Amino acid sequence: MLFLQIHLAEYLESSILDDDFGEGEYVYQMIKIEKDIRGIMKVLINRPEKRNAVNYQLMDELKSILSEAAHDDEVKLLVLTGAGSEAFCSGGDLSEFQDLHTEEEAFTMLSKMGEILYTLAVFPKPTFALINGSAVGGGCEIATACDFRLAKSGVKLGFVQGTLGITTGWGGASLLLEKIPEQKALKLLLDAKIHKAEEAKEFGFVDEIVGEGLDGWEKFAEDFLRHETGVLMAYKRLLVHKWEYSGLRGRMDAEIRECSKLWASDEHHAAVDRFLNKKK
Repeated sequence: MLFLQIHLAEYLESSILDDDFGEGEYVYQMIKIEKDIRGIMKVLINRPEKRNAVNYQLMDELKSILSEAAHDDEVKLLVLTGAGSEAFCSGGDLSEFQDLHTEEEAFTMLSKMGEILYTLAVFPKPTFALINGSAVGGGCEIATACDFRLAKSGVKLGFVQGTLGITTGWGGASLLLEKIPEQKALKLLLDAKIHKAEEAKEFGFVDEIVGEGLDGWEKFAEDFLRHETGVLMAYKRLLVHKWEYSGLRGRMDAEIRECSKLWASDEHHAAVDRFLNKKK
């Protein structure tokens, strides 16, 4: 396979790629892309030193990549995962977001990522979250936005936002209530606990447990790849239409607004300070 590298300087120069992603590998500052001849496009959050936490730069890159991939005829399905083996995504980078104090400051950041999660949820082709390491807080929200969640055995997952005095801030709860039974979704949200992948599978959150080398995820995708892209997109449109008619986007926006109010609370700021001081 011919591997290509496109550096961030070239990306910023063109703002958005003029052509579809060709087969190979593309490296941005925060994200790496691998695309093969079968039509699998793997998007790796590439901040392993930060446990693949989300910051503003990553948001911008992911937004552009999703827009480009949606219109790339060679992409049949999209796989989102994390670089390294420790973390899929640890949510928002609190070291960057800790200076957001007011409701409106929080809403600006939260709604920016919420828009990206909605774009991921309604992506016109099947999407997979390949959970190769821990997924906590916003990391679970990102995984929820994908159509399917495949997790390495033993990895830890959790909607832990409640421990920081806030709720899901990117629309993840509204998405979760669409993906698994309401009682199970509510349990995951309210207990704010860490669960192993096997437990999450019992809840219906994880669709498949894959082996240590992530063996098995491609086998899970093989049945999808046998079909024409048009078939995959037609079925995905049915799901997207359901969400459009049921007002999913509005519910996500309302959820983000609720989190913004809690973000401005003294309880949340105190919890963030304790968290950051614990990491020092």
